[in-house]
Amino acid sequence: MSPRPTTGPAARRSAPRARPGPDDLRRTFEAVPARTSAAGEPFADSWWGRAWVDALESLSMDEARLARGRAYADEGKVAAITVTPGRVIAYVQGSRVRPYRAELRLRTFTDPGWETLLDAVAVRPGDLSALLAKEMPHSLAATAEEAGVRLLPAADDLDPSCSCPDHGLPCKHVAALCYQTARLLDGDPFVLLLIRGRGERDLLDELGRRNAEHSARERPAAPAAPSVPAAEALVARFLPPLPAPLPVPPHPGQPPSYPELPGARDPLGLDHLATDAAARAHALLTGGRDPLAGLTVWQDAVRLAAARPTAGLTATTRALYRELAYATGRTTTDLARAVAAWRQSGAQGLAVLEEPWDPPAGPFDRARPALAAADFPRFTPWRNHLTHPDGSLQLRFGPDGRWYGYESEPGADDWWPRAAPAPDPVTALEALLAGDRAPDDHASGQDPSYVR
Repeated sequence: MSPRPTTGPAARRSAPRARPGPDDLRRTFEAVPARTSAAGEPFADSWWGRAWVDALESLSMDEARLARGRAYADEGKVAAITVTPGRVIAYVQGSRVRPYRAELRLRTFTDPGWETLLDAVAVRPGDLSALLAKEMPHSLAATAEEAGVRLLPAADDLDPSCSCPDHGLPCKHVAALCYQTARLLDGDPFVLLLIRGRGERDLLDELGRRNAEHSARERPAAPAAPSVPAAEALVARFLPPLPAPLPVPPHPGQPPSYPELPGARDPLGLDHLATDAAARAHALLTGGRDPLAGLTVWQDAVRLAAARPTAGLTATTRALYRELAYATGRTTTDLARAVAAWRQSGAQGLAVLEEPWDPPAGPFDRARPALAAADFPRFTPWRNHLTHPDGSLQLRFGPDGRWYGYESEPGADDWWPRAAPAPDPVTALEALLAGDRAPDDHASGQDPSYVR
């Protein structure tokens, strides 16, 4: 089993390696060993892999069979997969000793359909470059639609069959095969093109030929080189000064409107990321530096989540929380807690949440006498933390010299950032007792269900 090469903006999960067939129209992929998938983890990373899964799931009305098929795929019960034009075949180990032969058929394109599609792709160098990088751009699927051929499958394209006695449409063995095929498509979109009828080498040769012909037709004839006397050619020349740069706009620009495409990212999520990028670019133009350049991946994910509204959360915001948590290897609860800390004081507030430290002698040592003088009970110290005797309130001393308020259910040791930071412990504790929240912190309660 060899690791799958990284493609696209992020590394994808390992995919099975293909064994070469007798020609370009037959590929056999080794069986994938069992793996552990997190709850809610998408089965495919790429948008075209997810479109394949969507077609499978829209074909079936039986969630139990789909769930069992996904479990079979995760448990490594799908043997080597063979892909030929119009067919995907594999043996799947079920409850009996002898495995079942699962098969999935898909319509292949006609010769006129291929001609139209190849001509359309050949004039788009970006689509050809993406294919060479094992990516399938949305524009390629749209080009296929315009050419009258549907590249991505729909429910009525898939024709499943299996040697098992279950007459479900599809049965759990075919469902397992379909889920495993999504992983093949993730790593290599040419698998989908092979299912539609053409092999990778044949397609690349044909697309290269057509692209070269198109470039030759579009290239203007080179004008004859003018004759310049040697004496004139040796005369010193001075380049004119560059024009003045354009003025910086007073505000960041608005992103374009993103369409909703099958299997694509949520348009509102893309709008949020584009707006954020525009704001950073504007800050770089006006101030000469990117104020967020030093953030880690986790800090930047927390910052993006903290920028979303905190009241009346929409499905888009919940989806953003889930995707950011999954991309950083955290839970939505971790992210919600970190967002509350970020709203206290940005990256400094997040550091106070996650990085206990040992303060030097000085303000931290004077905090307990100051709290006692204000008639508060005796707090228990640990590193930079002071904890109320009943275990429900806590003050944390930050490297910036401010005190940060935290709350927990008594005895639960489940601390959540609450009050805005204050320069002295008494003020911070009074704000915590009065319920003074950090800015925009009113929706970051201890129960993280609002992002589920």
